[in-house]
Amino acid sequence: MERFPWAGHMGMRLLPQVVAAIDRAATTLVFTNTRSQAERWHDAIAAARPDWKKALALHHGSVDRDLRAKAEEGLRRGKMKCVVATSSLDLGVDFGPVEQVLQIGSPKGIARLLQRAGRSGHAPGALGRLVCVPTHALELIECAAARAAVADGVVEARRPLVNSLDCLAQHIVTVACSGGFRAEELLAEVRRTRAFADLDDASWRWALDFAARGGPALAAYPNYAKIIERFGRWYVASKAIARRHRMGIGTITGDATVEVKWLRGGRLGTVEESFISRLNEGDRFLFAGRPLVLFRFDGLTAWVKRSRVTTALQVPRWNGGRMPLSTLLSSAVLDLVGDATRPGRAKTMPREVHAVLPLLEIQSRWSRLPDRDTLLVERWEGRDGHHLFVFPFEGRLVHEGLASLVAWRIARAKPATLTLACNDWGFELAGRDAIIADDRSWRQLLSPANLLEDLLACLNSTEMARRHFREIARVAGLVSGSQQSDRQTQASAGLIFDVLAEHDAGNMLLAQARREVLEQQFEFRRLHDALEAVAAKEIRIVDTPRISPLAFPIWAEFVQSRLTTKDWLTQITDMARELEQAAATSG
Repeated sequence: MERFPWAGHMGMRLLPQVVAAIDRAATTLVFTNTRSQAERWHDAIAAARPDWKKALALHHGSVDRDLRAKAEEGLRRGKMKCVVATSSLDLGVDFGPVEQVLQIGSPKGIARLLQRAGRSGHAPGALGRLVCVPTHALELIECAAARAAVADGVVEARRPLVNSLDCLAQHIVTVACSGGFRAEELLAEVRRTRAFADLDDASWRWALDFAARGGPALAAYPNYAKIIERFGRWYVASKAIARRHRMGIGTITGDATVEVKWLRGGRLGTVEESFISRLNEGDRFLFAGRPLVLFRFDGLTAWVKRSRVTTALQVPRWNGGRMPLSTLLSSAVLDLVGDATRPGRAKTMPREVHAVLPLLEIQSRWSRLPDRDTLLVERWEGRDGHHLFVFPFEGRLVHEGLASLVAWRIARAKPATLTLACNDWGFELAGRDAIIADDRSWRQLLSPANLLEDLLACLNSTEMARRHFREIARVAGLVSGSQQSDRQTQASAGLIFDVLAEHDAGNMLLAQARREVLEQQFEFRRLHDALEAVAAKEIRIVDTPRISPLAFPIWAEFVQSRLTTKDWLTQITDMARELEQAAATSG
C-alpha cells in the first residue's frame, strides 16, 4: 500500500491477482478506461499466460472491425478466456458465457460501473459480477464510493444535447432529399423532439437560410445552396448535392486518424494522427495487441511490420484518457475522505477506506482532510519554488478550467509565470515567487462573477473553437468528412471559420462551437456550480512542511509535464522515498 500514490501507474502490480481471477472463471471481460491501457493490459496478460494466446483478444474502437468481430464471435461461442476492452463493448452486446467483469482503474462514474457490470451474468439464473482493480491507492476510495452509490440506487442524470443547429441543418437537407417538406410542418415536427423543444423562430429561420444558401457569407458559392423552394415546398437543389449529402450523413465525429496496415497487406485499425506523426521510421509501438515497428508513414497510412523486440514499446494515446470523475461520484468520494478519521465512524467505513487509513492519517497530520463544508488550500515551498494545491473535488475537466482561471486572475493583478497541473481531486499552481493566498484573495480568485468573460480571456478559446468547428462543419455539410481528407478537412474548416468570423460574426454555428468547447473541454455548467458552492464554504489555508499524500499525485502530474521521461520518473520516485521516510519518522 503506497502512502504517496500517483496516477502514472497502469495497475500492473495487481497483474498476478488479475490473472488468477481470470483463471477462476470460464470467460472474463476486462474493461479499461483508455485504449492505451487496454493495449498494455492485453500485452501483460498475454505475457503472463502464453497458453491463453488463442483465447485472449483485444477490443477497442481503433482495432479493425474484422478483428473485433472475431473477438465478439469467440465470446458468443464461449471460446474466449478473456477479452480486454474499452467502452466498445459497453453497449448493445449480450454474451451469455461471460461470468465476470474486471474494471481496471476507477470507473469514474456510477452509470459506467453499472453498465459494465451488466455485461456479465446473462445466462439464466446467473448473477452479474464486477471486480474493481485500482491502479493506485486513492482509487480504492473511488471504487468504494461507486459501490456505495450503486447500493443506494443513485446514478448520474444524462443531460441531453439541445438546439444543436449543425444537426438541424443536416436534417433539413435530409428531409429535402426524401420528397421535400413544407417549412411550417417540419418546424412543428422538429419541436416535438426533446432536443429542439425550445427552438425559437429566429434559430429556425437561420437554419433554413443556412441550408438554402449557406448564410450571408457563403451565399455566392453554389455548393452551399443545398435546398430550393418550389410552390411552397423545399427540395434538394440537385442530384449531385443529394448524392454528396447521403455520402456524408451522420453525426458521429472523431479525431483525425491514420490507418495502420501491414506492409504485406491487411489492416490492423486506426490510431490518432497526433500520436503516429511523432514517430520516426523504425520506432516500435504496441497496437491491436501486437508489437509493431513503423516502416513508413505517408500521411494517410502507417505501414508496419511485426517487431521482434517486445520491450520498451510506445503505446498510442487517445483523447478518451481525459475521462473525469462524475459529479455524484466526486461528492461521494469527498464524503468518504472527510469522514475517514472522525471518531465513531470506523465501524461504518468501507473496507477500502480502512485499507487507505494510513495515507489519510498522514494527510490529517501534515495538513487536514478536506470535507464538504471547507475548501482545502495547501501551500508548500520546495527547492524549485512555491506550490499551491487546491482540492475542490470536481473532476479533471473542471479543475483544468479552474486552474487556468485562477492563474489568469493572479497574473492580471500581478504579472507572474505559473505552471498548472490537475487531477480529479484538485489542481496545482506553481511559480518561483510566493503566491498571495489569504482568505480574501481566494474569495476573489474563485468568484463566479464575470466567469464566462474571464474564462474566454484566459484560454485560447478562438483556436479551440476553430479546431472544434471542424466537427460542426462536417455535420452541417460545410466540409467533407471522409477519412482520406482529415488534414484537408481541418484546413477547409479553419478557412470557413475565419471567413464566417470576419464576414458573418452572428453565424450560429460559430456560437455553437464556442459553447460546446466550454462545455466539453471544461464542463462550464459544472464549473459555474462549483464556484457557487465555494462561495458558501470556509476556505482553510494550510502551510505544509512537505508535500501531503493528496497533493503528491498532482505534483507528479506537474513534474511529468515539464521534464524528460527519465528525469520525471527519477524525481517522482525519489520524492516518494523521501516522503515515506518522513512519514515513518513522524509516525
